[in-house]
Amino acid sequence: MKIRRSKRFEAEVSTHSLNDIMFFLLLFFLIVSTVANPNVIKILLPKSQSNQSINKQPITLTVTEDKKYYINQQEMPFDALEPALIKESGNLPELTVVLRLPYNLQIQDLVDVMQIGARNKFRMVLATDKN
Repeated sequence: MKIRRSKRFEAEVSTHSLNDIMFFLLLFFLIVSTVANPNVIKILLPKSQSNQSINKQPITLTVTEDKKYYINQQEMPFDALEPALIKESGNLPELTVVLRLPYNLQIQDLVDVMQIGARNKFRMVLATDKN
């Protein structure tokens, strides 16, 4: 009586460490996403020598090079800026609006936005890059 041993090769893929790798990747992306900059509208700001910080929670008004207007990253037409800013101000006695305009935009565009603030007595601050 002859006993044969099975000598067939069976391929196996070890997936035990895959769980650890996926956990570390998930942890890495969660940490990186919290450190990311919340301002997703990329513009080149003008330069300045001095800077001033604001203690209150300001409203950010961003104007892109193609003249699209964003209030706190929500796009809206120029005609709707004033009612939206008034709505955002609520009952606050002094609203601070941070203007983020690219350095190569025309001065008239800046003046148009600042006139809205002057009519409604909003405090308008121009954001710049530190030199």
